[in-house]
Parts: sequence; C-alpha cells; structure tokens
Amino acid sequence: MNTSEKVAEVSLHLEPLISDLGLILMTAGIAVLIFRKLKQPLVLGYLIAGFLAGNHFDFFPSVKEMKSVEVWAEIGVIFLLFSLGLEFSFKKLMKVGGTASITAGIQIVTMCVLGYSVGQWMDWSKMDSVFLGVILSISSTTIILKSFDELGVKTQKFAGIVIGSLIVQDILAILMMVLLSTIAVSNQFSGMDLLLSVLKLVFFLVIWFLGGIFIIPTVLKKTKHLLTDEMLLIISLALCLTMVGLAANVGFSPALGAFIMGSIIAETTQAEHIEHLVKPVKDLFGAVFFVSVGMLIDPAALYEHALPVLILSFVTIFGQSISSTLGALLSGQPLKDAIRTGMSLSQIGEFSFIIATLGVTLKSTSSFLYPIVVAVSAVTVFTTPFMIKYSLPFSEYLAQNLPRKLTKRIERYSASTQAIKTVSLWQTVINAFLIQVVVLVVIILAIILLSSRYIEPLVDDYPFGNVLGALITLSIIAPFLWALAFRRVAISEVEQLMHDRKSRGPLTMLFFIRILLSIFLIVLLLKVFFSPRIALIALVIAIVIYLIFQKRLHIRYHKIENHFLANLNGREIAKAKRSRSDLTPWDGHMAVFDIAIESNIAGKSLKNLKLREELGINIVSIKRGEITIHIPNANERIFPGDEVCVIGTDTQVQEFKKYLDQHETDISPEMKEPDIVLRQIELKNHTFIGKSIKESKLREKTKGMIVGIEKRGNRILNPESYVILEKDDVLWIVGDKKLLADLVHD
Repeated sequence: MNTSEKVAEVSLHLEPLISDLGLILMTAGIAVLIFRKLKQPLVLGYLIAGFLAGNHFDFFPSVKEMKSVEVWAEIGVIFLLFSLGLEFSFKKLMKVGGTASITAGIQIVTMCVLGYSVGQWMDWSKMDSVFLGVILSISSTTIILKSFDELGVKTQKFAGIVIGSLIVQDILAILMMVLLSTIAVSNQFSGMDLLLSVLKLVFFLVIWFLGGIFIIPTVLKKTKHLLTDEMLLIISLALCLTMVGLAANVGFSPALGAFIMGSIIAETTQAEHIEHLVKPVKDLFGAVFFVSVGMLIDPAALYEHALPVLILSFVTIFGQSISSTLGALLSGQPLKDAIRTGMSLSQIGEFSFIIATLGVTLKSTSSFLYPIVVAVSAVTVFTTPFMIKYSLPFSEYLAQNLPRKLTKRIERYSASTQAIKTVSLWQTVINAFLIQVVVLVVIILAIILLSSRYIEPLVDDYPFGNVLGALITLSIIAPFLWALAFRRVAISEVEQLMHDRKSRGPLTMLFFIRILLSIFLIVLLLKVFFSPRIALIALVIAIVIYLIFQKRLHIRYHKIENHFLANLNGREIAKAKRSRSDLTPWDGHMAVFDIAIESNIAGKSLKNLKLREELGINIVSIKRGEITIHIPNANERIFPGDEVCVIGTDTQVQEFKKYLDQHETDISPEMKEPDIVLRQIELKNHTFIGKSIKESKLREKTKGMIVGIEKRGNRILNPESYVILEKDDVLWIVGDKKLLADLVHD
C-alpha cells in the first residue's frame, strides 16, 4: 500500500470523527446561545442539541459514528466526576453536619422505595425498578447551583442546607453505583455480597484517600517551582486517569476513581488553580456527554411511554420535594426553610444520566428506561428554577394556613433540636476510637496484602528469605501497630470519664480490644511468611521487640501523622496565612494574627508597643471588620478582634506569637460566665399580659432580651419595646438560664 492510499484510508476513518465532533459542538453552541438568551438551564439546551443531532430527527444533519460519541461521553463522565471531586473535599462533608445528612438520607431512602414501588406497579422488571429508584433519588448539583446563582439566593440559609445535602447525595450516589454494579453482575440481591462490596469500597476509599493525601500534596509542593500551567494540567489529568485505571482494575466504576482523585487534589494548596485549568476540558467533554444523552431521545419511544414519563415526572417533583421537606423538618429546621429546601431538590440530573448509562453498559436495564429518564430529567430541569423561585411565597402561604397547633409543634421541635449542641463524652470517645481503629486496621491490612503479593514471592526462594520478608513488612507496619495499640485518643474526655467508676470498665475494654487487634494483625502477617508453629514463636519475639522499641515507634508514627495532617490542612493553612512572597525579601514572610479580646495590648498605639524595636517585626496591615488599614502609621492603635498582618523571619514571627500569648489576660476562676440560653414562653396567666415589653420589665427579671414574638400566627423578630403582650403570645427570650426557669414556673 503506497503513501497516498494510506493517507486516503486514514482520512476515511478520520472524516466521520471530525465531522461528527464539529456537528455536536456547533449544535451545542447554538443551543447554548439560545437557552442563555431565554434564561433557561444550559443542560436542557444540550439535551435538545443532542436530539437534533441524533439519528431520530431527519430534518437536521445527523452523527454518523455513534461509537466515537460514546467514547467521548465516557470521557465526559470521568471529567465531570473529577471536577465534582475538586469542588467536594472530604472535610466539607464533615462540616455539613446532621441537618444535611438527615435531609439527604431520608430523601434517598424514600425515593428509592417509591421509585421501586412505582416501577413494580407499572409491571417493570425488578432490575429496571431498582435502577429507577436510585435514578429518581439523586438531585442535580449542576442545575441547582446554576439556578441559585441566577436567582441570587446562594447566600440564604436554606441554600446552605441544600448544598450540604447535595454533597451527601453525591457520596451516596457513588456508593449506590458500586452496589448497583454488584447487583447487576450477580443478578441477585444477596445481602452478604452487598456487605462485602461496601467493606471493599470502604477499604479502598480509605487506602486511596490516605495514600493520596500523604503523597500527592507533597509532590505538588516540592515541584511547585517547576510546574507551568500546562504541566500542572497534564499532571492533574494524568493523576485522574491513573486513579480511573486503578478503580477499574479492582472492579469499581471508572467514575468513582475520577471522583476520588478530584477529592484528594481538593485538599492541596493548588486545588483552585487546578480546578480553573481543568474547567475548559470538563466543559468540552461534559457538553459532549449531555449532547450524547440527548441523542438517545427517541420520539417514538417517548410517544409510546408518554404516560410513564408524566407519572415519573410527577413522582420526582412531588416525591423529592415532600421527602426532602420532611427530612429537613426532622433535622430541626424551621418550616419555611424546610419547604424551600425540599422544593429546591425536586429534579434529577447528571448523576441520574450516569446511573442510567451504567444500566445500559451492564445490559441490566430495558431499552426504554434510558429515554424515559432523559425525558423526566428534561421536565424536572425545566421546572427547577420555578420551584426555587416560588418556594418562598408557597412556604409563607403554608405557614399562614396550616393549623396553628401543627405550626407551633414544628416551631417548638425546631427550637429544641437546634438548642441541642452538646455532644456526650462517650460519643466523642467512641467516634475517636472507631476512626482510629478503622483507619489503622485498613492501612496495616493493605501493607500485609501488598507484602504477600509482592515481597513474599521475591524472598521465597532465598535462605531465610521468609525471615527477611517478615522483618521488612513488620518494620513498615510497626508505627501503625504502635498507634493501634497504645496511641491515646480523646485524652481530656477519657480523663473525665475515668473519674466515674462505672466508666472505667468499658474504657479498659476498649483498650484491650485495640491490643487484641494488634496481636491478631501481627499473627496474620507472620502466617504469610511462616508455618503456624514457627509463627507462634515469631509472635512472641515480635511482641518483645515491639515493646522494646516503643519510644522510637512513637516518634516515627507522629512524624508520619504530622506529615499527613500538614498535607490535609495545607489548603486552610495557606488561606489563613494569605502570604504574599512578592512583598517579603530574603527569608522573610507574612503571617496573620488575631488580637484576642482579652489581650492587654488592645488600645495601645504602635508607637507605644515598639514592636519593631523589641521583636524586629513590621505590621504591614490591620484589618478591622470590613476596613483594612495598609501600612499603618505609628499613632494607629490595636483593638480587640483586629487581624494584624506582620512581616518577619520565622524566628521573629514565632516570637511575636509568644508575645501575643503572654499578653492575654487570664480570666479569674471566680469570674464565671452566666449560663445564657434561648427559651420559648407561651403566655397564659402571666401578670404582664396587657403590658408593653418595656412595662413588663422582662429584661430586668431575666437579665436578657425578647428576640422574637409569635402573635396570632405572625412572627416579629427583635420587637420594639412598645409592643403589647397578649394572651397566647409566644415569646422567645435570650437570658439567664436560672432566671428564665423561674419565670416559666411562675
């Protein structure tokens, strides 16, 4: 074959690829312009663009090679999940708290059951019904965030609950994808298989997260001066695809690997920069993915299944809204915030497409499910902005028209739930115990498994090779074994519990559980390299050596832990410092400090403090509320709550920190702060009924203030002193706990 023939053959294969991609992007671009002009969600535009470019619409040029589009769509899913991981951060999940977790949990469980039941009611197969339940349970992060931006409600309280719920939903969606893959492959609902899948998922999640946080931020930090934007983008995408390969090799979805790597990079100091660099790639392949979804819209199938589309759209909008509202109410949110939260979460989107794609890929679902899901998504995406927009007037309408007894019960439940902020000592200790045990056991097991797979075969043929292999592995896991057996957790809480005689037994039991786990893991390791009889002798020797080198293991483990924590908290530390290396010569750097309320340097001028003369540092700015004073003069004073930015060497900055600590005045033990609480009081036969707030002297009696009144169904926040108190009014008073208790019992 000559050169011209080869070129012709390549062109023949290349031409559909290029022309198809051009058609997809051109159609998507036009659709985006039209939908932006109409102020409608762009995802809906992509779906319609896909429908026009697909093979089901004859009045428009069609895509020729669907296989190429499917490959691009898979890449699109990977980059969508990678970008979602970059915005996610595991620490964000820890901060969303119980409200978001309860709301998302109740919504997902309710919708899974409801979706499965509706599928069975429509005589669908069990597998179709299972996939339907999961598909209908996940709201659309992309659509909600975009709608919040367009409507300007992102800073409102209910929006925070919604965003937290979306984070929890995304994590649970990843878990459900793994479980669905297991069910689809085995085609049975085995509880043991599902449990093993969950344990396997937890094992690999912990290993990937710990290993990633330990290694990747360190590498990025060490090579920061070498990385251009181009190199950083290439390395980020390479890390993403490497994790995709690892996830696929152990039997998980490639999307899971992309999400995990994104969440690991989210903890690095360069996360925002990487997110910015990846965004164009994500937008390109994400658009191809959504367009490819639209290509699967078959008008004939939609006409045939119009009734299921209408039923499922109704189930999604109302089911999501009601279940999310109930979840938010049960978590202790007020009625209005709960309703607005529920109405915002009333759609399905990108994750539903991904789960539906999974069903098609595994050939577990019927051909009609995918186009129905796409149609339901299109309907619910279109209604989302209106649901969010009208959630406020609707919540106000319900608050006015629901039975008064019901609204009062909801408000009392909300107040009592939000007032519970303390965590029991035992809960703190158990949480710390479980986290430490799970993490360390997973690390040790992973090292033992790797050793059995790679080290043991290498040393097996050599004399005393098994001894050498066991020693190498034991030296690696030794710091983690020490931490599992002896590292103290929740120290102050344990010390408090030890004063209670009843708590000493359970605490001792927890300690012995850790010791037994450590011995079990040593036995497991020795069993890999030795026969049971020799392993028993080796166990005794290993424990003796282990006890002799305790101090060294302690130091070694803390070095590993400190390195991990430095990487984990690097992003927050960098933000806190807000360092500007371009303003600091040589070995100097900037650091930011808060002036404590109790500091006795507060009120003094910089001239009187003589910080430059005594400590060698310079104050370059003072931030006071919303005002920042750059290069303050000598007469400028320091006030409590100020945020001062200083320039100095590491030693000088450390000395300044000590200086601030030394000048904080200690509060005398006798100066005990009053126990201030929020209490709800319903007026029945109180003597101050008929008087104004000022005349009632409630401020003097409770050493507090009235912050709210519910009067005949209306709420008044921070009422004026002339407001008259009437029977059946509900007062919200912030004041001294004891005095308020006396007032309630009057």
